[in-house]
Amino acid sequence: MSGIVQNNILRSSGTIAISAAGLNWSDTIITGSTATVEAGNGYWINTTSNTCTITLPSSAESGDQIVLIDYARTWGTNKIIIDSNGLNYQGDDDTYTVEYTTDGQSVNIVYSDATKGWLPLEDDVVAEAPVAPPTQKAIMAFGHAGSSIQLTNISNLISSSGVVASDTTGVGTERSDAAAHSYGTDKAIIAFGNSGSVTNLKNLVNNSGVVAADAAGVGTAREVLAACTYGFDKGIFRAGDAGGRTSVSNLVSNSGVVASDTTGVGTATLQLAAAGFGSSGQGIFGFGSIIDGTGDKTAVTNLVSSSGVVASNTTGVGTARSALGACSYGGDKAIFVYGDAAGGSKPNTRNLVSNTGVVAANATGAGTTRRSLAAAGYGGDKGILAFGHTASAITNISNLVSNTGVVASDTTGVGTSRERLAGAGYSISA
Repeated sequence: MSGIVQNNILRSSGTIAISAAGLNWSDTIITGSTATVEAGNGYWINTTSNTCTITLPSSAESGDQIVLIDYARTWGTNKIIIDSNGLNYQGDDDTYTVEYTTDGQSVNIVYSDATKGWLPLEDDVVAEAPVAPPTQKAIMAFGHAGSSIQLTNISNLISSSGVVASDTTGVGTERSDAAAHSYGTDKAIIAFGNSGSVTNLKNLVNNSGVVAADAAGVGTAREVLAACTYGFDKGIFRAGDAGGRTSVSNLVSNSGVVASDTTGVGTATLQLAAAGFGSSGQGIFGFGSIIDGTGDKTAVTNLVSSSGVVASNTTGVGTARSALGACSYGGDKAIFVYGDAAGGSKPNTRNLVSNTGVVAANATGAGTTRRSLAAAGYGGDKGILAFGHTASAITNISNLVSNTGVVASDTTGVGTSRERLAGAGYSISA
């Protein structure tokens, strides 16, 4: 070969790969719901009538390139979904969801290596990073059981269809008032609580729902705190009672490592609730018990960014209350439900949280109202509220939350009745 070669990328095989300036462009406009593409080609994708799933090659070399273009400027209405076909995309495996949803967008990707996989070349597509697959199952564990307020470490697994299983023999130090959240996309962590005294012990839960033995704690020992995910695969524990109300927080990595204390932001609170929300992996803490001179209940909330930064107080909306439950639903929204209000009343109230973190006014609840319950997401886009203390007794009833935020009537309880337990999602497999 002679002459000057321009606008090309050298592949690992030594063969010069065609770049964007010299791609082979398909003569056919893709209009179907699925399409399989090959390296070295450019494709026009018309989603006027439907969403399209694009399957990338199952093998690739460094320098392989593919370009996809929104032919009719309709990706904002009908998106494209990238199936990376066993290879990584921006460093995440193909269990993650990769979608492009902007009208007129172009996707220009080059394969790097087995670690990072396919990488976008343009800034306008980098923002559309892979989204972690949602958890499908849930676990609720620890708490107070029976009328004698006995500490326990039993757990109950919840299937991807919202069915609560019978008790699993307990692992770890028996305790109450711990908190839990998902991490690493498919696992969970339960930490802190009261085992006769406040503690910072943690127990990891693997993607089969097995609770591990105690691991040494990090951060200020405390109880009646809350926890939620952020950034899709990490989490945060915040606030609680450490011999006095606190607003301190601890970040948790995507491998389940709890970081040391972060200086508290917002009002020191205990018996609050938290859940993940949003398309970017944000979180929200809300409600709880405070001392502010006008009463010990609050409806104030604090948002958590996708990088784990806690924001200052947002003025409360809805009935001020504590010891309530919260979980995600609908894939990107959240709900606060039940709890203790002023005078010990237990309002049958729910407050929905939009995908931008805005808390809605009270909506009428459903099911038996109670306090000190557990809540978790399941089935990818739904939630479950279970256990807790009604006006008269500890219970094991549960209530499912639909993907539109509707709380169902009571489901007959399974497992040992208890309160002040913790719940979180785990597993990306149904």
